[in-house]
Amino acid sequence: MKKFCMSILVGIGVCMSLCTFAQSMDLVNWPAQADPQLIGDLVAQRFVASPHNSFKPPAPPKSITYPEVCTWYGALKYTEVSDNKKLLEQLTHRFMPLFDTEKHLVPRPWHVDFCVFGTVPLELYQQTKNKEFYTMGMRFANAQWTIPIDSPQVVKDSYQKFLDKGLTWQTRYWIDDMYMITMIQSKAFQVTGNPQYIDRAAHEMAVYLDTIQKENGLFYHAPDAPFFWGRGNGWMAAGMSELLSSLQHNNPNLPKILAAYQKMITSLKKYQRPDGLWGQLIDEPESWVETSGSAMFTYAIIMGIKNGWLDAKEYTPIARKAWIALTGYINKDGDISNVCEGTNRKNDYQYYLDRQQKTGDMHGQAPVLWCVYALLKK
Repeated sequence: MKKFCMSILVGIGVCMSLCTFAQSMDLVNWPAQADPQLIGDLVAQRFVASPHNSFKPPAPPKSITYPEVCTWYGALKYTEVSDNKKLLEQLTHRFMPLFDTEKHLVPRPWHVDFCVFGTVPLELYQQTKNKEFYTMGMRFANAQWTIPIDSPQVVKDSYQKFLDKGLTWQTRYWIDDMYMITMIQSKAFQVTGNPQYIDRAAHEMAVYLDTIQKENGLFYHAPDAPFFWGRGNGWMAAGMSELLSSLQHNNPNLPKILAAYQKMITSLKKYQRPDGLWGQLIDEPESWVETSGSAMFTYAIIMGIKNGWLDAKEYTPIARKAWIALTGYINKDGDISNVCEGTNRKNDYQYYLDRQQKTGDMHGQAPVLWCVYALLKK
């Protein structure tokens, strides 16, 4: 009888161990503090309650900036995947004054950081079918390939050289461009079905990859700033993920972009820290843990697992560990800490280590919501 009871206990123990192991290998069963739905509600409501451009010191904003756009878009994608009608109403209500009393906050579409604004009205159009959103959003998508008529002729000539190569006149070969450009163009393709938008985004990405991706799969902040800055690389990882999600199978640039994405993620796997996240400088162990880039990498890896671009068995534990670690940096108000402040390029190692670490900065709030969307998406 004693041996029989022991066998039962051993069997139960093995079963429990197997269940624990199985849970550690999935993206569904989470400890309470890492529940994507709870995190999504918390961070999205934090955004709804925030004033425009709240990541900056208190001052009247000149226009909506890209961190707010990216957070807004993340909240909308969470709305979609959770079918939260109340949240959609709140996010729509936040936008409507931009057609009249707050129209001075709508940016002019003469820069990549401003053109990405169009992603929000296009996503609102997809969810509400309100034509006002479509008209506004498409103006930004089309502007990336249309030289401003008020530009001096010498400037027009320099811009035309990019258009002649099939590139946007806003091309700079900066790493964050590959989120700002691919997002608005991918969204324009989704709402119109016109392949010109996704095709030119894919061509732009392919040229950027040929120009700035390094042998290890990562990217310098800029040619004159030879450092693997976390968030800068995060923009590339997220941008490739967004593009691959919309890219048609017969697009000639698909194999190149997929291979570049996989090469980057393989490198990121190598540099993931024991706590599950990545550093302000990816390859420098002495640099501090930075959450905005880490969240962007987590999002890109989750998307790769969900879409079959990555081996699920190999990368699920990496994504799971990263997500649980990220949620440990989110406070009760829905603000994530350890977010690198806005950072221009500089050829100075110490400059990157000395950047301020902020809490609640929308550079970090945004990719948390992207992760929530990716985790909940079926």
